[in-house]
Amino acid sequence: MDVAVNLGEIGVRRASESESDALVGIDTVAAEGDIERQASIRKWCRQGLVVVAEDASGLLGYCVVEHTFFEQGFVTMLMVAPAARGRGVGHRLLDAVAASCTTPKLFTSTNVSNQPMQRLLRRAGWSPVGLVHGLDEGDPELFYLCRPRTAERGDAPVT
Repeated sequence: MDVAVNLGEIGVRRASESESDALVGIDTVAAEGDIERQASIRKWCRQGLVVVAEDASGLLGYCVVEHTFFEQGFVTMLMVAPAARGRGVGHRLLDAVAASCTTPKLFTSTNVSNQPMQRLLRRAGWSPVGLVHGLDEGDPELFYLCRPRTAERGDAPVT
């Protein structure tokens, strides 16, 4: 991820390790005291895996991409602060990580019950590719695929 992206008033860039506490604060699960999520956020920041969206008011959301899913990119986490939802923040984060993806395929997943995430993924051009039962009892995981096309999409990579 080489170049910062500023899409309108919302900028997208690589997070610094020092921003992990701020990210915990905008993550609805971590902010409620989930120690494992807090530790994951800190680890992802240390590893340089986090991309953030921000505007003049501060951090709006974050996205984590790992490359451990069959050696392909995988969006492990996408979180938008509740007050920033519905402003295109999630879409911009997804576009930025797709533009910066170094593998031929980029995957993510969400629970079948997470209708807002499914709508976002469809709007962002991701395709459903499979369903896994047994991860969360009674709420199957729906997997999505994006085939990154940096040159075609016109999105700049993220620093």
